[in-house]
Amino acid sequence: MQANTPPLVGIVMGSDSDFKIMKKAALQLDEFGIPYEMLVASAHRSPEKALKFSAEAVKKGMRVIIAGAGAAAHLPGVLAAKTTLPVIGVPINATALNGVDALYAIVQMPSGIPVATVGIDGAKNAAILAAEMLALADADLQQKLVQYKEDMAAGVAQKDAKLQDALREMKEEK
Repeated sequence: MQANTPPLVGIVMGSDSDFKIMKKAALQLDEFGIPYEMLVASAHRSPEKALKFSAEAVKKGMRVIIAGAGAAAHLPGVLAAKTTLPVIGVPINATALNGVDALYAIVQMPSGIPVATVGIDGAKNAAILAAEMLALADADLQQKLVQYKEDMAAGVAQKDAKLQDALREMKEEK
C-alpha cells in the first residue's frame, strides 16, 4: 500500500503463528487496492494493546476490522466491544479441535456485540466481505468486485470445458 494512505481495514491476529492464514486477507486486500494495517494483539496476553487498537481504529480512518484467532478465540469479540466498526472474525485451526472451538467462540457472541464470521481459516473470504462492505460507498471498488466475480465465473467455465473435453476423450477410448 502507499505509505501515506490511511488504512481502511485493520487485520489483527492473536499470534504471529496465525500469519500463515491471515496473510491471505492481506493479499486479497492488496489485489483490490485496499489499504490496511496488520498487527498481532492478543485478547489474553496483550489485552490493553487489543483494546487500544480497537478504540482508535475509527480515528485512523478504518472502516472494517478483520480479526483472526484460534482456540478460545476471544479476540474478535474483544475488538467488537470497543468499536462501532464491523468486525469480521476468522476462526483459525490451531488446536486438536481443528478450529471448531474458535468457530464456536466467534460465532456465539452475546447480544449487542455482533461479529460477522467466516469459515475456519477463511481469511480470504473475510477480505472479500470487507471489500463488499467498503464497496457500498465506493463505485470503483464495486466494479473491481464485479470483475472479480466475472473472472471467477470464467475460471469455472474453463474448468468445465476441460472436463467436457476429458469426458469426450474417455468415451472415444472405449
